[in-house]
Amino acid sequence: MFWLKKVLSQLVMPIPLTVLLLLLAACLWRSQRQWFLKLGKISLSLAIAVLLLCSQSQVSYWLAHSLESRYETNNLIMVEPCVVMVLGSSHIEKPGLTAVQQLSATALARLSEGIRQLSLGQQCKLVVSGYSGGLQPTPHASIMAKAAIELGVNPTNIIKFDQPKDTIEEAYALQELIGHHPFKLVTSATHMPRAMSIFRQLGMQPQAAPTDFIARQGFWWRLDADQLLAAQRAIHEYVGMLWLSIKGLKQHTSRETL
Repeated sequence: MFWLKKVLSQLVMPIPLTVLLLLLAACLWRSQRQWFLKLGKISLSLAIAVLLLCSQSQVSYWLAHSLESRYETNNLIMVEPCVVMVLGSSHIEKPGLTAVQQLSATALARLSEGIRQLSLGQQCKLVVSGYSGGLQPTPHASIMAKAAIELGVNPTNIIKFDQPKDTIEEAYALQELIGHHPFKLVTSATHMPRAMSIFRQLGMQPQAAPTDFIARQGFWWRLDADQLLAAQRAIHEYVGMLWLSIKGLKQHTSRETL
């Protein structure tokens, strides 16, 4: 189900969708039937429209900003005991690189904000998560933990979840650890609305600490790959929120250990 969800969600992302529409147009144009040719023209027009719109700054900004504007930067002081949960992202393992250098830009932004949140409390625990993804030998949580240590976090204050594959599994894992105690939730600003919904559906008390803001305004006539990526990330979140509203979450029995 996890991989099926990942594959199906990719089909509506701007870049894969554009490629599929172009392939469909090419296949339809091989036919001599008139209505196949018309469908091919429609498919080609849709591919161009998707690519142009999602690469355009106003469209991309509107998609991303509508998500990012829901939660503001969190500067609230935390009281003991406090927990900062940093949701996982990705990394690439290369010999000779430090753990910080192996993190993706998104992962580094999340970890940096998580460490900043630690400074707003005392004796806080930093929770990092993420499995290997099948592409890297080391779980993402382990790289995040090493990077946090490189950035000055005490190893005894770090908790690793190296099994969760997505936000839902991360929420279940944290629920097992802290139950319904309040905590700081750190993730990308576009992902924050869906993440907050997931944790709240489990009866938990997350305090949003968004980071990695990607909504950028630009000239209307300029097409940009960064805008296309921002639009794709935003659309991914809308699709995820739709899936969550349809499927919902099963409640797990939690055991509080902190």
